[in-house]
This record gives sequence, structure tokens and C-alpha cells, in this order.
Amino acid sequence: MNGNLVRLAFCFFAVMGASGAPGSARAQMLALVGGSVYASPDAAPLADAVVLTANGAIAAVGNRSEVQIPSDARVIDCTGKTVVAGFWNSHVHFTQAVWRNAGSVPAAPLQEHMREMLTRWGFTTVWDIGSDGRDTLALRRRVNSGEVPGPDIYTTGSIFPRDGHPAYLPAEMKLPEASTPEEATQLTRTYMGFGLDGVKLFTGSFKGTGKPVVNMDPAIAKAAVDVAHAAGKPAFAHPQNMAGVDAVIAAGVDIMAHTVPGGPVYSPEQLARFKQQRIALVPTLSLFAKLPVAPDIAARLIATTVAQVKAFSDNGGPVLFGTDVGFTTYYDTTLEYELMHRALSERQILASLTTNPAQYFKAAKKGRVEKEFDADLVVLDGDPFADVTNLAKVAYTIRAGKVIYQKP
Repeated sequence: MNGNLVRLAFCFFAVMGASGAPGSARAQMLALVGGSVYASPDAAPLADAVVLTANGAIAAVGNRSEVQIPSDARVIDCTGKTVVAGFWNSHVHFTQAVWRNAGSVPAAPLQEHMREMLTRWGFTTVWDIGSDGRDTLALRRRVNSGEVPGPDIYTTGSIFPRDGHPAYLPAEMKLPEASTPEEATQLTRTYMGFGLDGVKLFTGSFKGTGKPVVNMDPAIAKAAVDVAHAAGKPAFAHPQNMAGVDAVIAAGVDIMAHTVPGGPVYSPEQLARFKQQRIALVPTLSLFAKLPVAPDIAARLIATTVAQVKAFSDNGGPVLFGTDVGFTTYYDTTLEYELMHRALSERQILASLTTNPAQYFKAAKKGRVEKEFDADLVVLDGDPFADVTNLAKVAYTIRAGKVIYQKP
């Protein structure tokens, strides 16, 4: 085995802790009273409803006259508000300076930044797909203990192609690269042995404007995917261009972490393979809208990516909400909803936040507001089917029955 490669993987994505519900949330009992409840994106709203949570799960959902509220429950008045399942963000990064030494720094700055970045936007579950695991998993332990209010965190290890150091990452940063299938196998086995939740492959790596994209050999990508799948874990990919998309297909990657800005609409052959292989897509449209480019170029990038999302969704592919937040510092999710709405309906966007990821990642008790499901909930100030941007107007974020964000 290549000892240097293993040490690099360990240093870059050292893993400690496990994902799960916050321990202190189990004692919380809540009654959300008087709001309209969408049990799922396809369900009709239940008016003047009560959602009762106990021991981290939903204990009852029904009309106010049907649900008895225990005298010791914390009652939250949801009159005029809308209750939906907790949101997933399937593309985040815990890479900012505030997360460094997350296992030992004071909790207050971590809580404040978690609120600004994630919980105030309704996120109760996130996929971190690129960070220093020594910090991210230490953060996850503190979140799960209840010390730092935050979402359920899943994290991955990354593999880059040879000479594929992206232009937007510091040149001095040492990245785990795979030049052969054997090295990809070794890296992924190391990640899985540490207990990581998945792997992310840079099937296309951006080297800078005017420079060719470095693509990963599909055989190298497939070697990593095979190891992840043998462990029951998903594989994400950063495709960057259509050659990277073709590598995703050839390697059997599960989730494309981005659309391809400036690229064409996916071909009929690509769409057929997406559907056959049940590949999912995370659009990250607002990321491209905020690039430091001329307005006409930004408009073209958005037009191409929106067209890709529409073709992908119309083909029956699962769309998963994600913003690349942490890499981008644009935390407000309003623009992402507006751009997604050019290709998707309000119901499809809500599904990308709730039922789609719950089904795709086999989280059987998440994604719906139903009895015995996890008490991961979002209380919105408005109806998202009346205005999709109401999805960004969060009054309460609740994970496992515990309020992790309350609008001031």
C-alpha cells in the first residue's frame, strides 16, 4: 500500500464520531398549533393543524380538535404559518475559518455561524462534500451532543485526478489525488475504514480560465465507486464539463454535485443513462449566478444550467437541493428557489428539499410530516405554493423535536 497516500487521506479527512440525533433533543416535547401542514409535497394542506412531537419523533398530526396536547408540552403558535418536513442541503462545505479546531473552540461562534449558514434557512440534514474531517466530525460530535444547535451532518472524502488541483483551492493545500484505479481503491477503502459516509470524485477539475479541465479517467472513478458501493455508501462527483458527466455515467457515480455551467443540455443518450442508473442531480444554480463575471455571461450560464435541470427533471431524474454553501458565502436561499422555479414547480422544489433526498439516501423516517417519522420540521412564515420564496422565510427549524433556530 502507498503509505503516503493513506496518511494524506487521514490528514485531509480524519474521521471521529457518528451521525445521529442530538442527545439533548430526546427530552423535548413540542406542539405546533394552528398552522397549515403539508405532510408531503404531493399532499393537500391540513388547515388549523397540530403537530405533536415527543422523544425526537412525530407523535401525532391532525386537526386541532383531534389531537390532545399534553399539559407539559411547549406550545408554538403557528397561526398563519406553514409546517413542512425539515430541509436537506445535499451540497455544503465546513471549510471556513470559523470551523477550524471545531472540537475545542468555544461553542458560541460555531452556533452563530451555523445559524447564519444553515439553520435559519431550515436545514435539518446536510451533506458536507469536502472539508477537513478532523474539524467536521468534531463539529458533528458537538452538534449531536446538543452543545451546538445544528443539522444532522454527513460527510465524504474527496479524490482528485492527477494534476487536478482546482484553481480555486489554495496551491499549498495538499489534496488526495489518484493516478491509477489501485490508488483510488486504496483511498476509498481508507475513507470507508474511517467510517466516512461517502466519497466525492472530481471527474472534472477546473484549472483556471483558458486552461483545459483535467478529467478523471472513468476506470479510476469506477474503482472508487465500487469500494463505496460495497460499503453501502454513495458516490458524489464534481463533473465540471460534459466529459466529466460521461465519466460519472461510466463509473456508476450516484450524484452529480453540480450542473455544467455554459454546457449544452444533456444529450438523449446521457438522459437515458441517468434514468437507467438512477443518477441524481444537485443544481447549485445560485452559485453560478454569483460568479464574478459580466452580467451577459452570468445570464448565459444560468440559462444553460436551468435548461439542464429542466431536461433532467422532465426525464424523471431525482433533483436534490444544494447550494455549495461554505464554499460560497451567499447563505440566503431565496435566489436558488427563484432560479430552480424556472425549471421546476413549487412541489418539485419542496420535494428536492424533503422527500427526494430522504428516499435517495434511504432515510426511511425523514422527509414527511407523519406520525412516527423523525421530528425534523420547518415552520414557514408563508405558504411555499403561493410563493416559492416563502421556503426561505423560516420562523422555526426543528431537528428531532428540538428547536435549533427561532426567528428573532
